[in-house]
Amino acid sequence: MTMLQALHAAGPAPEIPADADVYGWLVGSWELDVVHYLQDVRARGIKGEAHFGWVLEGRAVQDVWIMKSEGVVNTYGTTFRRWDASIGAWRVSWVNPITGWHDELIGRRVGADLVQIGTHADGTPIRWRFVEITNDSFRWLGEALNPDGETWKLEAEFHGRRMK
Repeated sequence: MTMLQALHAAGPAPEIPADADVYGWLVGSWELDVVHYLQDVRARGIKGEAHFGWVLEGRAVQDVWIMKSEGVVNTYGTTFRRWDASIGAWRVSWVNPITGWHDELIGRRVGADLVQIGTHADGTPIRWRFVEITNDSFRWLGEALNPDGETWKLEAEFHGRRMK
Protein backbone atom coordinates (compact mmCIF):
# COMPACT_ATOMS: atom_id res chain seq x y z
CA MET A 1 0.00 0.00 0.00
CA THR A 2 1.31 3.48 -0.82
CA MET A 3 1.12 6.42 1.55
CA LEU A 4 -1.61 8.06 -0.58
CA GLN A 5 -3.66 4.85 -0.56
CA ALA A 6 -3.32 4.63 3.23
CA LEU A 7 -4.31 8.29 3.62
CA HIS A 8 -7.41 8.16 1.37
CA ALA A 9 -10.88 7.38 2.73
CA ALA A 10 -14.08 6.75 0.78
CA GLY A 11 -16.24 8.93 3.04
CA PRO A 12 -16.78 10.22 6.56
CA ALA A 13 -16.21 8.04 9.61
CA PRO A 14 -19.40 6.83 11.33
CA GLU A 15 -18.67 8.85 14.49
CA ILE A 16 -19.08 12.14 12.58
CA PRO A 17 -22.77 13.08 12.86
CA ALA A 18 -24.42 13.63 9.46
CA ASP A 19 -25.38 17.20 10.40
CA ALA A 20 -21.75 17.91 11.35
CA ASP A 21 -20.40 16.93 7.92
CA VAL A 22 -19.91 20.49 6.69
CA TYR A 23 -16.91 19.76 4.43
CA GLY A 24 -17.90 16.58 2.57
CA TRP A 25 -19.56 18.54 -0.25
CA LEU A 26 -16.10 19.86 -1.19
CA VAL A 27 -14.66 16.42 -2.00
CA GLY A 28 -13.41 16.48 -5.58
CA SER A 29 -11.48 18.90 -7.75
CA TRP A 30 -12.17 22.59 -8.28
CA GLU A 31 -11.02 25.25 -10.72
CA LEU A 32 -10.43 28.61 -9.03
CA ASP A 33 -10.67 32.15 -10.34
CA VAL A 34 -8.48 34.36 -8.19
CA VAL A 35 -10.32 37.65 -7.66
CA HIS A 36 -8.40 39.13 -4.74
CA TYR A 37 -5.03 38.23 -3.27
CA LEU A 38 -3.84 41.00 -0.96
CA GLN A 39 -5.04 43.27 -3.79
CA ASP A 40 -7.66 43.16 -6.55
CA VAL A 41 -6.19 40.83 -9.20
CA ARG A 42 -9.39 40.16 -11.15
CA ALA A 43 -7.99 41.77 -14.34
CA ARG A 44 -5.00 39.40 -14.38
CA GLY A 45 -7.15 36.32 -14.99
CA ILE A 46 -5.22 34.27 -12.42
CA LYS A 47 -6.37 30.66 -12.14
CA GLY A 48 -5.82 28.11 -9.44
CA GLU A 49 -7.08 24.72 -8.41
CA ALA A 50 -8.07 22.91 -5.26
CA HIS A 51 -8.45 19.18 -4.61
CA PHE A 52 -10.35 17.87 -1.55
CA GLY A 53 -10.70 14.38 -0.14
CA TRP A 54 -11.60 12.37 2.93
CA VAL A 55 -8.51 11.03 4.74
CA LEU A 56 -7.49 9.03 7.83
CA GLU A 57 -10.40 6.55 7.78
CA GLY A 58 -12.83 9.42 7.15
CA ARG A 59 -11.92 11.36 10.28
CA ALA A 60 -10.63 14.37 8.36
CA VAL A 61 -10.96 16.29 5.10
CA GLN A 62 -7.73 17.43 3.51
CA ASP A 63 -7.10 19.60 0.49
CA VAL A 64 -4.34 20.95 -1.69
CA TRP A 65 -4.69 24.57 -2.92
CA ILE A 66 -2.52 25.52 -5.88
CA MET A 67 -2.03 29.00 -7.35
CA LYS A 68 1.06 30.05 -9.24
CA SER A 69 1.38 33.50 -10.74
CA GLU A 70 4.11 36.03 -11.28
CA GLY A 71 3.65 39.09 -9.11
CA VAL A 72 1.37 37.26 -6.68
CA VAL A 73 2.51 35.07 -3.80
CA ASN A 74 2.61 31.44 -4.90
CA THR A 75 0.33 29.04 -3.10
CA TYR A 76 0.93 25.32 -2.92
CA GLY A 77 -0.39 24.36 0.45
CA THR A 78 -2.74 22.09 2.30
CA THR A 79 -5.60 22.43 4.74
CA PHE A 80 -6.35 19.67 7.24
CA ARG A 81 -9.79 19.64 8.89
CA ARG A 82 -10.69 17.19 11.66
CA TRP A 83 -13.96 16.81 13.52
CA ASP A 84 -13.66 17.54 17.25
CA ALA A 85 -16.75 16.26 19.06
CA SER A 86 -15.64 17.96 22.30
CA ILE A 87 -16.29 21.40 20.77
CA GLY A 88 -18.90 20.36 18.18
CA ALA A 89 -16.82 21.86 15.36
CA TRP A 90 -13.90 21.24 13.03
CA ARG A 91 -10.29 22.10 13.85
CA VAL A 92 -8.68 23.55 10.72
CA SER A 93 -4.94 23.92 10.01
CA TRP A 94 -3.56 25.59 6.86
CA VAL A 95 0.10 25.33 5.83
CA ASN A 96 1.82 26.86 2.80
CA PRO A 97 5.47 25.74 2.84
CA ILE A 98 6.33 28.17 0.01
CA THR A 99 5.51 31.24 2.11
CA GLY A 100 5.77 29.75 5.58
CA TRP A 101 2.14 30.68 6.36
CA HIS A 102 0.40 28.58 8.99
CA ASP A 103 -3.08 29.37 10.25
CA GLU A 104 -5.32 27.69 12.84
CA LEU A 105 -9.12 28.00 12.78
CA ILE A 106 -12.37 26.48 14.02
CA GLY A 107 -14.95 25.73 11.32
CA ARG A 108 -18.70 25.28 11.50
CA ARG A 109 -21.83 26.01 9.50
CA VAL A 110 -23.46 29.38 10.15
CA GLY A 111 -26.74 29.55 8.27
CA ALA A 112 -26.01 28.70 4.62
CA ASP A 113 -22.31 29.57 4.96
CA LEU A 114 -19.30 27.66 6.21
CA VAL A 115 -17.41 29.97 8.58
CA GLN A 116 -13.92 29.38 9.94
CA ILE A 117 -12.57 31.67 12.68
CA GLY A 118 -8.99 31.68 13.92
CA THR A 119 -5.65 33.43 13.77
CA HIS A 120 -2.68 33.90 11.50
CA ALA A 121 0.58 32.67 13.01
CA ASP A 122 1.32 36.26 14.11
CA GLY A 123 -1.88 36.32 16.21
CA THR A 124 -3.98 38.42 13.80
CA PRO A 125 -7.63 37.27 14.01
CA ILE A 126 -8.91 35.83 10.72
CA ARG A 127 -12.20 34.72 9.25
CA TRP A 128 -12.44 32.40 6.25
CA ARG A 129 -15.85 31.85 4.70
CA PHE A 130 -17.33 29.63 2.01
CA VAL A 131 -20.39 31.52 0.77
CA GLU A 132 -22.77 31.27 -2.20
CA ILE A 133 -22.39 27.50 -1.97
CA THR A 134 -23.95 25.21 -4.58
CA ASN A 135 -23.11 21.62 -5.53
CA ASP A 136 -20.80 22.92 -8.26
CA SER A 137 -19.59 26.33 -7.09
CA PHE A 138 -18.58 28.46 -4.14
CA ARG A 139 -17.08 31.80 -3.27
CA TRP A 140 -14.28 31.74 -0.68
CA LEU A 141 -13.38 34.86 1.30
CA GLY A 142 -10.32 35.20 3.51
CA GLU A 143 -10.41 38.20 5.85
CA ALA A 144 -8.24 39.59 8.64
CA LEU A 145 -9.44 41.78 11.49
CA ASN A 146 -8.19 45.36 11.21
CA PRO A 147 -6.31 46.90 14.16
CA ASP A 148 -9.52 48.75 15.11
CA GLY A 149 -10.87 45.38 16.26
CA GLU A 150 -14.18 45.94 14.47
CA THR A 151 -13.76 45.89 10.69
CA TRP A 152 -12.47 43.13 8.43
CA LYS A 153 -10.00 43.52 5.57
CA LEU A 154 -10.34 41.26 2.53
CA GLU A 155 -7.09 39.35 1.99
CA ALA A 156 -8.22 36.77 -0.58
CA GLU A 157 -11.24 35.88 -2.70
CA PHE A 158 -11.59 32.80 -4.89
CA HIS A 159 -14.52 31.67 -7.02
CA GLY A 160 -14.56 27.87 -7.30
CA ARG A 161 -16.19 25.70 -9.96
CA ARG A 162 -16.25 21.93 -9.74
CA MET A 163 -14.12 20.25 -12.40
CA LYS A 164 -16.01 17.68 -14.47
